[in-house]
This record gives sequence, structure tokens and C-alpha cells, in this order.
Amino acid sequence: MTDPVGLTLSRFINQMQRRHPGARGEFSDLLEAIGLAGRVVGAAVRKAGLANVLGRAGTTNVQGEDVKKLDVLANDAMLAALESSGRTCALASEEEKDVVVVPTERAGDYAVAFDPLDGSGNVDTSMPLGTIFSIFRRATPSGSPGGLADFLRHGSEQVAAGYILYGSSTMLVYACGDGAHGFTLDPLVGTWLSTHPDIRIPARGKSWSANSGNRAYWKPGVREYVARIESVDASMKRPYGQRYTGALVADVHRLLLEGGIHMYPSDTKDPAKPSGKLRILYECAPLAHVVEQAGGAATDGRRRLLDVPIDKLHQRTPVFIGSREDVAEATELASRDPG
Repeated sequence: MTDPVGLTLSRFINQMQRRHPGARGEFSDLLEAIGLAGRVVGAAVRKAGLANVLGRAGTTNVQGEDVKKLDVLANDAMLAALESSGRTCALASEEEKDVVVVPTERAGDYAVAFDPLDGSGNVDTSMPLGTIFSIFRRATPSGSPGGLADFLRHGSEQVAAGYILYGSSTMLVYACGDGAHGFTLDPLVGTWLSTHPDIRIPARGKSWSANSGNRAYWKPGVREYVARIESVDASMKRPYGQRYTGALVADVHRLLLEGGIHMYPSDTKDPAKPSGKLRILYECAPLAHVVEQAGGAATDGRRRLLDVPIDKLHQRTPVFIGSREDVAEATELASRDPG
């Protein structure tokens, strides 16, 4: 493969596919569709305050969360791009209660789950936002309607996953079994250019990310781990600094490049959410796939996250994700906590 830096997304994928003689270009079409939706959402984010898309839409989603106007725009953009790609049979979104089934006459062989606007609580304050996506090869028979069975499996069955970060620049990062690769959007020409090929996360970092407002509700093992990384230990380059944006994509992107750990453990704050806050299908599993492909790790506090069975569309999970050694240390202590 020639030097990938500066290649467009499509050329980069084409070069990678040459390693697989049987490739039919379907995956390339899917990523192009996701990239198109990302350009639409990114443009809306950049002019949000000027285009009357700030604020609440006046509804709540299936999670019981307030829906922002940009949530609706991002969800519609992803649905439209993926349905029209001709490569999907079923779609699952944080904003949709049930699976969206693609009509069989234009259905393909992939099922895509996504969080259209991660961190939407940041919308009105110009903080980072993101889109997360997960791609499975369909489990339902080809030629039949797609459905829930295409998503109720294990994260390890993903054929690809990634995210788009809307920040100081707009970046698309994906992984499909041959490493994690990052692209930056050139807004002048609307093209994704390779800027971070084969990302490798450090084995140990120097920062941690979590909603520490929940610290009082964390279980003892998690509190012990945080006390450890906040203590002075020059040999381990501690204390770690804390970085938290309120957008999962932004926090994971930082640690992907610099190392460290992001945690959203289960806690005792909300009895209705005993398994944590984040959703496994379209938030944690796709980011775990990317981080593993970059040499990192992700667990639910006891086991590899990608080995956790997905039994419900909007299933929640605790998550510890980031540098391999940091995640191992946190998981060892968290696993001592009951349930």
C-alpha cells in the first residue's frame, strides 16, 4: 500500500480492499454513505446558532431523554443516507424505539446501528459532539426483511465500526479488522482525507475521564481505582489528569490518540438503570471495536465488552475503555464489587 496520508476515504478503502480479492465494494458504499451523513451533520453543527437548530425539539426519545433539534436532523440524515445506499437491510438508532426495516427491493446485506448525535447535551454550548456507528453482516436470510435478529448478537460479530467527531475539525475514524484509521474533513472541498492511518493507543496513559459528579454513587472498587490514579506515584506518572467533555466520542477520541481510560460504571444513583447509563449496541460496542483494533481494551468491569451478549435493542452496560494496562487495572478492582 502506498503512503496513505492524504488519500481520500474512497481511495484509502479501495487500497485496503485490494488485500481481499473477493471484495465487492459494498463496505466502501456503506462508509461513503456514513461519510455523507457526517458531512450533512457537521455542516449543521457549524452553523447551528444561525440556522435555528439549537434547543429542544419538544419531544423525548425512547430513552426518556429530551430530544434536541440537532438530534432529529442527525437521525434523519443517517437514516436517509443508509437506506438509500442499497447496502442495508435494517437500521437501529438511539432515537428509534424499534428497528427500521429497509424495504426488501432496495435492501442489502448489512445491518447498521448508530447513535446519530452523541453528547447532544453539549449542543447549546458549542462543545464537541459525535456520531457512532456499528456495522454487522445481516443474520436474517438474504432476500427476506431485516429485523431485530440482525442486532441481537455479540459485539465481536461487528464487521466494522467507527465514529465521527464534530469538534475543532470534523474527523471520521473507522476500524474493520485491519486497524483503526482516521480521516479529517476538508470543508472547502467536502472530502475526507487520511490523516491518522493505523492509530495505535499507548499501553498506558496519563489521564482519566468519567462523570465524577456520580462519585458518591460509585461502588467501592471503582472508588478505590480512582483514588489510586489520583495519588502521587512518580514511577507510574501519577496522579493522572482528569478530562471529561460529556461527549463519549470526544473522550474516547482523546484517549485513542494519547492513552488513558474512560469509565462509565454502574452505580447506585438510579435504581432504574442498574447496568449503567450507556447503550452497548450503538455506543459502547462500536467504540470497543475501534479501541481494540488500535491496541486498547474495553470491558464491562468483569469481561471483555465485545463478548457480552446483546439481548435488547437499547440494552445498557457499564464500560471501562482505553489503554490496555489502565483498563486491566480498573477492571481488576471493579470486578471485586458485587453485581
